[in-house]
Amino acid sequence: MADEAAPQPQHPSQPKMQVLGQFIRDMSFENVLAQKGVQGEVQPDINVEVSLDAKKRPTEHQFEVSTKFTVSSKNKASGDQLFLLELEYGGIFHIENVPEDQMHPFLLIECPRMLFPFVRRIVSDITRDGGFPPLNLDTVDFLALYRREIERRAAAEKQGQPVS
Repeated sequence: MADEAAPQPQHPSQPKMQVLGQFIRDMSFENVLAQKGVQGEVQPDINVEVSLDAKKRPTEHQFEVSTKFTVSSKNKASGDQLFLLELEYGGIFHIENVPEDQMHPFLLIECPRMLFPFVRRIVSDITRDGGFPPLNLDTVDFLALYRREIERRAAAEKQGQPVS
């Protein structure tokens, strides 16, 4: 009898991600403190807002992920604006072996995690160069951010509101 080769079990390929490029798409730093001057003691109150976006590029397996950080600082005592930093930072990724149903969370969780250390460095440098102590952003929990956005969209759909 001929010995037939037993079929080898199929092992799913491991996801592969490669950062092809990173860039600042848009950045604005308004140093209100220097423009107007502030009287008395300054106690900064920092607020950080994060938004994410991802889209498929025309080339196979390529995606563009955009992170937008809005960092504002106000004087706790008076509420006067000290500075406003808006930074849109993007990355181009080559991604393979991620199931279609997992691609959306992968793009909005894993890719921003890869970009975040660079965003943190830019924010630190800009605030320092603007005459403030360097602002080292706390680590962003992109998984929690993703979950909140999914919950927000589900609640909006349930109420019949348009999802944006």
